[in-house]
Amino acid sequence: MIPQDVIDQIMQSVDIIEVVGEFVPLKKSGSSYRGLSPFTSEKTPSFYVVPSKGIFKDFSSGKGGSAVTFLMEHEKMSYPEALRWLADKYGIELQEEKPSEEVLQERSERESLLAVSQWAANYFEKELWEGEEGQAIGLSYFQERGFRDDIMKKFKLGYCPEGWETMTTAALEAGYDEQWLLASGLTKESNGKKYDFFHGRVMFPIQDISGRVIAFGGRTLKTEKKVAKYFNSPESALYNKSRILYGIFQAKNAIVREGRCFLVEGYTDVVSLHQAGVENVVASSGTALTEDQVKLIKRYSENVTILYDGDPAGIRASFRGIDLILAQGLNVRVVLFPDGEDPDSFAKRVSSTELTEYLEKEAKDFIEFKTSILSKEAGKDPVKRADMIREVVSSIVEIPDQIKRQVYIQECSRLLDMAEQVLMNETNKLLRAKLKRKSKPGDYVTEPEVVPVPQPEPKAHTNKKTAYPQELDFVRLLLNFGKMPIQVSLHNLEDDSQETAPVSVAEYLLFELRDEKMDLHDHTLRKITTRYGESLDQGKFPEDHFFLHDPDQGVVSICADLLTEKHQMSENWSERHQIYPETEDMNLAKAVKDCVYRLKLRHALIMIDEIQEALKTDLPTERMLLLLEEKRHLDEVKRELSRYFGSAII
Repeated sequence: MIPQDVIDQIMQSVDIIEVVGEFVPLKKSGSSYRGLSPFTSEKTPSFYVVPSKGIFKDFSSGKGGSAVTFLMEHEKMSYPEALRWLADKYGIELQEEKPSEEVLQERSERESLLAVSQWAANYFEKELWEGEEGQAIGLSYFQERGFRDDIMKKFKLGYCPEGWETMTTAALEAGYDEQWLLASGLTKESNGKKYDFFHGRVMFPIQDISGRVIAFGGRTLKTEKKVAKYFNSPESALYNKSRILYGIFQAKNAIVREGRCFLVEGYTDVVSLHQAGVENVVASSGTALTEDQVKLIKRYSENVTILYDGDPAGIRASFRGIDLILAQGLNVRVVLFPDGEDPDSFAKRVSSTELTEYLEKEAKDFIEFKTSILSKEAGKDPVKRADMIREVVSSIVEIPDQIKRQVYIQECSRLLDMAEQVLMNETNKLLRAKLKRKSKPGDYVTEPEVVPVPQPEPKAHTNKKTAYPQELDFVRLLLNFGKMPIQVSLHNLEDDSQETAPVSVAEYLLFELRDEKMDLHDHTLRKITTRYGESLDQGKFPEDHFFLHDPDQGVVSICADLLTEKHQMSENWSERHQIYPETEDMNLAKAVKDCVYRLKLRHALIMIDEIQEALKTDLPTERMLLLLEEKRHLDEVKRELSRYFGSAII
């Protein structure tokens, strides 16, 4: 755990322009900097960085926050990982709480494996480009596959020499411990002799989301049937094949930008698609797709398109992977390539434009894809057709969102020419069976969230608590103008007169909130006002960074939104044109008063709404009379406030 004083030191050292500028080209625009959004595809820059406040705001995607937030959003780091990245960049020593011996040992093991894996990647790459054998065999193979030099270097492709101990000997001479060569799987031992696990193979380094090499895939260039075409590194403290996707480091930014992830099977599929300009692609590295791999994709996008070749057996086996993706709440589409083609061969045969158009045009929703495949297998056989329908419904059951399930049932009904009610009954039956399978013996089994029969819905009661623009404006004024003084009217009890006195915006806003016993319904906004009030009670106004350095990224995001203005007037515009438009701080007292009154009006409307609902129930006479009296008072408040705003509220 990183101590708070170290976190404060990191935050004070950070130059957000330097940090964001490593990933996004920025140009100065007035007092801020501007660039194209790294999270969406856009032609007009809507991404702003405000160095004076230490925040960024992307108006295209809605994301915003501090340098830490940017690393978490863009690089998908955790909060501690982002802090460590910044500490390393600015040369700040992290004095974390002393870990246990077990943690120290595990950390040492991981660091040793990382070091030897990175050395091996560099060794294989050097052998490919500079070694006589590597050039003649490995480089020639990749060039025959049509890979450009820049793409080979992008993925750090390499070659392991044919000699049985060539790589191991080089590693030992470089000072690497035999223990870690064996633990990483780079070196194997048989009958007391050491040998290179990947000897004579072209190499595909496997990188984690930070770009660190954690394992390898090696392809043989021999044609003997007894020799496995691909070897993967064995699992280690560093590498768990079920939790990593090949190409995720190179693809993550493109996945976020494009809002979709293409999923393929092999290493060369990924490399070829990148070369063709499709960069938002990853591979399960020849292994069956796992739940952890799907969760990794979900960190970057909720849309997955699976690319398959025309092999019937492979397509049939893919259904499990589709169900895994659906179970995580992701949206699944499928693209089939023509017979005899796979993503690698197809990407090489057509132009980049044709490839992109094909992926867009041929993408089918999973329900259409699965129904089409199974219908061909079932033909007109009624028994097979019934089994097919159950199998299609079994995929729909995996979808956690009830509304999506309903939509897919309707689509399935249309495609299969089957009554919707029959499909819903089967869905509910499978949902109950699924729940029972997950329950432990002796557990109380509750009814699952079944798909209801479509019925006309009564008009829903409107809950005004879900709308909070007044609360956002309240917190916006608090953050932007909290220190500024305004003149407010005070009632002198001694002579019943009115007089004005200067108070800060923050004091006025928070006093009104407490005095009227109002509470903000949004949890994050309430947290901000509470912390602001606690700081004010201690006699100090919190600075912007007080909230922007909060571990709660919800707080950081909202504060960044409220502290950032998309449109700023040019510094020289007013002088040049002699036009001086009125700004909010020129009429701040009225803006603050209007904000408080809007919040009071909203508060009154909510309470009236709640009383009206309570009066619909059976209540004791005394309680009913009290509520009616309270409603009469609130109606008067509502009328007074509506007169202030010059509007009629019925």
